[in-house]
Amino acid sequence: MVTRHDLIAMLREQTSACGPARDVLIAGGDFVVWDSLVPANRHAGVFRARMRHSLKRGHTIDGLADSVDILKQAGEEPLRTGSIDAVDKSSVFTIFLNSTATVVVACCGGPRPTTMEAADASE
Repeated sequence: MVTRHDLIAMLREQTSACGPARDVLIAGGDFVVWDSLVPANRHAGVFRARMRHSLKRGHTIDGLADSVDILKQAGEEPLRTGSIDAVDKSSVFTIFLNSTATVVVACCGGPRPTTMEAADASE
């Protein structure tokens, strides 16, 4: 089981989103790491599509391009995913960890889209 302290220590400079995600944890944000394992390259495909979609909407996601590159390079390596959510729900981050949840491989996220952006995305 990953503790808050462990996760704070694991979030280094893997991507530009790691520092802000670490700050959210330090400020008391919620987090979860799921047990299921998924090959890194499958995550790369899903998040590459998410990146294209967000760019069409004019919304940038910190660390997303770097995370996609890291996930592609990791190939078939099984990874765990997790989420970090700010106390006030203003931002959210997705984290990718190795199979034993001892290393953060990549991180992306940041401010949640505004209400108008969220409405556009649901169309």
